[in-house]
Amino acid sequence: MIAVTKISDHEYEVNVSAATPTTHRVTLREDDFRRLGREGESAEELIMRSFAFLLEREPNTSILSSFDLPLIGRYFPEYETTIRRDE
Repeated sequence: MIAVTKISDHEYEVNVSAATPTTHRVTLREDDFRRLGREGESAEELIMRSFAFLLEREPNTSILSSFDLPLIGRYFPEYETTIRRDE
């Protein structure tokens, strides 16, 4: 389970429930949100989908504890194309 809580204008706390629970701090700037998010989607929903994307590729314990959301694309080049797709 993924829970996202807004903690400031551009910062979010993400809690991942798993055998070993983890907490992450994610920064999402407005221009990145407009570029990556789907129409009508909240920032929290985009972050949840992004973490679902990550968890399909690695365990939650391997996810950085603090990062800017677009950094995912540096590790997984297909991230931006995949996350922008309407499903």
